[in-house]
Amino acid sequence: MDIHQILLKYWGYKTFRPLQEDIIHATLKGEDSLALLPTGGGKSICFQIPAMTKEGICVVVSPLIALMKDQVANLIQRNIKAVAIHSGMTKREIDITLDNCAYGNIKFLYISPERIDTEIFKSRIKKMNVNLFAIDEAHCISQWGYDFRPAYLNIPLLRELKPNVPFLALTATATPDVVVDIQKQLQFKSEQVFQKSFERKNLAYAVVHEEDKLGRLLKIYQKIKGSSIIYVRSRKKTKEIALHLVKNNISADYYHAGLSNDERSKKQTNWMNNSTRVMVTTNAFGMGIDKPDVRSVIHIDLPDSLEAYFQEAGRAGRDEKKAYAILLFQTADRLELEQRITNGFPSIELIKNTYQALANFFQIPIGSAHNESYNFNIIDFSHQYNIPVYTIYNCLKFLEKEGYLFLSESNYNPSRIKIEIHKDELYEFQVKNNKLDLFLKTILRSYTGLFDNFVNINECELAQRLKTSHENVVKVLTYLSHLKIISYIEQTTLPQLTYLTERLAINDLSISAKNYHTRKEIAIQKMESVIYYTTSQHKCRSEILLNYFGEKDVYRCGICDVCLERNKLELSDIEFSSVSNQIKQLLAEEHLPITQLINKIDGVRDDKTIKVIQWLIDNRKLVSNNENLLEWRK
Repeated sequence: MDIHQILLKYWGYKTFRPLQEDIIHATLKGEDSLALLPTGGGKSICFQIPAMTKEGICVVVSPLIALMKDQVANLIQRNIKAVAIHSGMTKREIDITLDNCAYGNIKFLYISPERIDTEIFKSRIKKMNVNLFAIDEAHCISQWGYDFRPAYLNIPLLRELKPNVPFLALTATATPDVVVDIQKQLQFKSEQVFQKSFERKNLAYAVVHEEDKLGRLLKIYQKIKGSSIIYVRSRKKTKEIALHLVKNNISADYYHAGLSNDERSKKQTNWMNNSTRVMVTTNAFGMGIDKPDVRSVIHIDLPDSLEAYFQEAGRAGRDEKKAYAILLFQTADRLELEQRITNGFPSIELIKNTYQALANFFQIPIGSAHNESYNFNIIDFSHQYNIPVYTIYNCLKFLEKEGYLFLSESNYNPSRIKIEIHKDELYEFQVKNNKLDLFLKTILRSYTGLFDNFVNINECELAQRLKTSHENVVKVLTYLSHLKIISYIEQTTLPQLTYLTERLAINDLSISAKNYHTRKEIAIQKMESVIYYTTSQHKCRSEILLNYFGEKDVYRCGICDVCLERNKLELSDIEFSSVSNQIKQLLAEEHLPITQLINKIDGVRDDKTIKVIQWLIDNRKLVSNNENLLEWRK
């Protein structure tokens, strides 16, 4: 089948979106490419379709377990064989999965970047017929990116293992420096970037200065109808705001990574089919969700970077109809953001002490635990060592950036079992152990593939079928596991903490002071860009975002809050820019009274000049000094 037939058969689309076909053709030619497509631009199809046209398997490097699971489920739903390997799996599960990739007919293998440098992966990939390496969220490879992940630096190892396989890197958000760095780090044979403009002509950006944010939400939802997302920074806030909206007759629910898989799935389904209008959520919500008719995305708290903001705001209006991206801002928010950035850099001594405390917590001796994963309850750890949760998290993130360990996102891992003996042996066991016969028959009737792979099970469903309790099912499964009849892994919602190196003595732990300060400078620069976007009252919001991502020849959008104010002046863009630029140049040379300033402006009528000056004063770009002379505010 050609690429159009595959697109229609598996995805139901007759045509490709802009740039998708160009990216696919470059990949099929064996060329390295970087695809820079905004949120909702259809990045996945760019690697899934070329992989489907060729013999062999596509290896996809992805940073989030939830995203991996979502994409694997999506492919399986389309009758495409796909698997994922992540930190929530045992060595045995990983072993079986990699065997299936090497010797079976698996088409897509999703892996986290931390997996690349493990011996088991390096030995098995040599046996795989790999047709493409896809690197999702490729900005994570750059220290200049907003979400640097050191394990991404392992990706070039794939070049050594499979030198003739092309790389396709994909991201929705990258500044010009990051675009160059991605290609350099991934050792592209020649530079090749497919970039769609970041401009969203249907998306109206607005920053609303508001002390009563909850009150403002109600006003917004009276004016803007349809589906919506509200982003907040804390799990507690998600519930509080959702309840406030429900009390005011607005259909709303809350979502965060701490909820069970069933809860999250139910909430997401209700929102996707419009049974729930507003989803109040942390940044755990949105990855891999393609709902085209979101009419508004509202941020209650300031984001850490414009990359994060652009990606989240971009989930509005994917159907290309008018939508709104609104940031609610109050005076205290700026101080809170500055404090958050400061707190994000605990002292090097505290980072080292946290590493030592982790070893004590898990009872890990020096020299062990390399590539081992542990269920990590951060609340228990916080109580035991009297360290605030936020501080622990930031210490772990720094240890992660130094390449010592990796903390996965909170994620639901269901219970799994695998039968470890031959069918004949199991039959003999059932005959000899009559009391367990019905239990084992029920498992065999309920699930398939138990002799070959680990299979997800539900203890509650088994309890209903067996007319017993959940506790009893767990007890029997544990007993059968002890007898080595089965392997049983109980479900967990805890994040996984994986040691990427052997556990070191605290004196051998090296934290680079240079890296520490460089990352702090980058974080501060990104914070300042957010503050500029939020506080600017004279420049089009869309222009600010497009300039940030390296687009220079752009025009004001005409629909953001700043442009709407400008539109009231009844001046053309050319006239406004002419007057504004002349004023800026004149006042750079000397401060002037308003009458002299008006007289010095060329090419525009005085009444229009006065309107521009008044607008610049209202928006605090022009200020009057003690001598009543106008100054341009930098």
